[in-house]
Amino acid sequence: MVRLTDESRAFHYGVYSIVYQIPPGKITTYGHIAYLLDKPGNARQVGSSLKHCTMIIQDLNRGFDPSEEEYLNIDSLPWWRVLSSSGKISPRENSQGQYLQADRLREEQIPVSQAHLVDLEEYGWFPEDVNL
Repeated sequence: MVRLTDESRAFHYGVYSIVYQIPPGKITTYGHIAYLLDKPGNARQVGSSLKHCTMIIQDLNRGFDPSEEEYLNIDSLPWWRVLSSSGKISPRENSQGQYLQADRLREEQIPVSQAHLVDLEEYGWFPEDVNL
Protein backbone atom coordinates (compact mmCIF):
# COMPACT_ATOMS: atom_id res chain seq x y z
CA MET A 1 0.00 0.00 0.00
CA VAL A 2 1.31 3.43 -1.00
CA ARG A 3 1.30 6.32 1.49
CA LEU A 4 1.76 9.69 -0.19
CA THR A 5 2.80 13.02 1.27
CA ASP A 6 0.31 15.89 1.03
CA GLU A 7 2.44 17.54 -1.67
CA SER A 8 2.62 14.32 -3.67
CA ARG A 9 -1.13 13.74 -3.26
CA ALA A 10 -1.84 17.24 -4.60
CA PHE A 11 0.43 16.68 -7.61
CA HIS A 12 -1.10 13.31 -8.53
CA TYR A 13 -4.64 14.57 -7.99
CA GLY A 14 -3.84 17.48 -10.32
CA VAL A 15 -2.46 15.13 -12.99
CA TYR A 16 -5.58 12.97 -12.94
CA SER A 17 -7.91 15.97 -12.81
CA ILE A 18 -6.32 17.27 -16.02
CA VAL A 19 -6.30 13.88 -17.75
CA TYR A 20 -10.04 13.53 -17.07
CA GLN A 21 -10.55 16.85 -18.93
CA ILE A 22 -8.85 15.79 -22.19
CA PRO A 23 -11.71 15.51 -24.69
CA PRO A 24 -12.27 12.33 -26.68
CA GLY A 25 -10.45 12.51 -30.02
CA LYS A 26 -7.72 14.74 -28.55
CA ILE A 27 -4.33 14.11 -26.97
CA THR A 28 -1.88 16.10 -24.88
CA THR A 29 1.65 15.59 -23.61
CA TYR A 30 3.22 14.76 -20.27
CA GLY A 31 5.00 18.11 -20.47
CA HIS A 32 1.81 20.08 -21.08
CA ILE A 33 0.17 18.50 -18.05
CA ALA A 34 3.24 19.49 -16.00
CA TYR A 35 2.96 23.03 -17.43
CA LEU A 36 -0.72 23.23 -16.45
CA LEU A 37 0.24 22.19 -12.91
CA ASP A 38 2.82 25.02 -12.84
CA LYS A 39 5.56 22.36 -12.63
CA PRO A 40 7.08 22.66 -16.13
CA GLY A 41 10.09 20.48 -15.29
CA ASN A 42 8.02 17.56 -14.04
CA ALA A 43 6.99 15.77 -17.26
CA ARG A 44 8.65 12.55 -16.09
CA GLN A 45 6.72 12.70 -12.82
CA VAL A 46 3.49 13.05 -14.81
CA GLY A 47 4.47 9.88 -16.67
CA SER A 48 5.21 8.12 -13.41
CA SER A 49 1.88 9.27 -12.01
CA LEU A 50 0.10 7.67 -14.96
CA LYS A 51 2.27 4.55 -14.89
CA HIS A 52 1.40 3.93 -11.23
CA CYS A 53 -2.14 5.32 -11.35
CA THR A 54 -3.83 2.20 -9.97
CA MET A 55 -1.86 2.28 -6.70
CA ILE A 56 -1.88 6.07 -6.42
CA ILE A 57 -5.61 6.43 -7.04
CA GLN A 58 -6.30 3.80 -4.37
CA ASP A 59 -4.40 6.00 -1.92
CA LEU A 60 -6.08 9.21 -3.11
CA ASN A 61 -9.53 7.62 -2.75
CA ARG A 62 -8.90 6.40 0.80
CA GLY A 63 -11.66 7.84 2.98
CA PHE A 64 -13.88 8.98 0.08
CA ASP A 65 -17.19 7.46 -0.88
CA PRO A 66 -17.59 6.64 -4.61
CA SER A 67 -20.52 9.08 -4.75
CA GLU A 68 -18.33 12.01 -3.61
CA GLU A 69 -16.90 14.48 -6.13
CA GLU A 70 -13.31 13.92 -4.96
CA TYR A 71 -13.49 10.17 -5.67
CA LEU A 72 -11.41 9.21 -8.73
CA ASN A 73 -12.66 6.37 -10.92
CA ILE A 74 -9.67 4.51 -12.36
CA ASP A 75 -11.83 2.84 -15.00
CA SER A 76 -12.75 6.17 -16.60
CA LEU A 77 -9.24 7.73 -16.54
CA PRO A 78 -8.33 8.30 -20.24
CA TRP A 79 -4.60 7.70 -19.72
CA TRP A 80 -4.17 6.75 -23.39
CA ARG A 81 -4.66 10.42 -24.40
CA VAL A 82 -1.24 11.42 -22.98
CA LEU A 83 1.86 11.13 -25.18
CA SER A 84 5.48 12.26 -25.28
CA SER A 85 6.37 15.75 -26.49
CA SER A 86 7.13 14.33 -29.93
CA GLY A 87 3.62 12.87 -30.21
CA LYS A 88 4.97 9.36 -29.77
CA ILE A 89 3.44 6.67 -27.60
CA SER A 90 5.99 5.95 -24.89
CA PRO A 91 7.37 2.41 -24.85
CA ARG A 92 6.31 0.27 -21.88
CA GLU A 93 7.99 -2.43 -19.82
CA ASN A 94 4.97 -4.52 -20.78
CA SER A 95 5.36 -4.33 -24.56
CA GLN A 96 1.62 -4.75 -25.09
CA GLY A 97 0.88 -1.44 -23.31
CA GLN A 98 1.87 0.73 -26.24
CA TYR A 99 -0.28 -1.36 -28.60
CA LEU A 100 -3.25 -1.05 -26.23
CA GLN A 101 -2.72 2.73 -26.16
CA ALA A 102 -2.57 2.88 -29.96
CA ASP A 103 -5.79 0.83 -30.18
CA ARG A 104 -7.56 3.11 -27.70
CA LEU A 105 -6.51 6.19 -29.71
CA ARG A 106 -7.67 4.62 -32.97
CA GLU A 107 -11.04 3.83 -31.33
CA GLU A 108 -11.36 7.62 -30.88
CA GLN A 109 -10.57 8.16 -34.58
CA ILE A 110 -7.03 9.39 -33.87
CA PRO A 111 -4.65 8.03 -36.51
CA VAL A 112 -1.52 6.40 -35.10
CA SER A 113 1.40 5.70 -37.44
CA GLN A 114 3.36 2.44 -37.58
CA ALA A 115 6.04 4.24 -35.52
CA HIS A 116 3.35 5.00 -32.90
CA LEU A 117 3.26 8.72 -33.69
CA VAL A 118 0.23 11.01 -33.53
CA ASP A 119 -0.07 14.41 -35.24
CA LEU A 120 0.10 16.85 -32.32
CA GLU A 121 -0.99 19.81 -34.45
CA GLU A 122 -4.18 18.16 -35.60
CA TYR A 123 -5.12 16.19 -32.49
CA GLY A 124 -3.40 18.16 -29.73
CA TRP A 125 -5.24 19.62 -26.74
CA PHE A 126 -3.11 22.39 -25.27
CA PRO A 127 -5.21 24.83 -23.19
CA GLU A 128 -3.49 27.64 -21.31
CA ASP A 129 -5.30 26.69 -18.11
CA VAL A 130 -7.80 24.16 -16.75
CA ASN A 131 -10.11 23.78 -13.78
CA LEU A 132 -8.33 22.13 -10.87
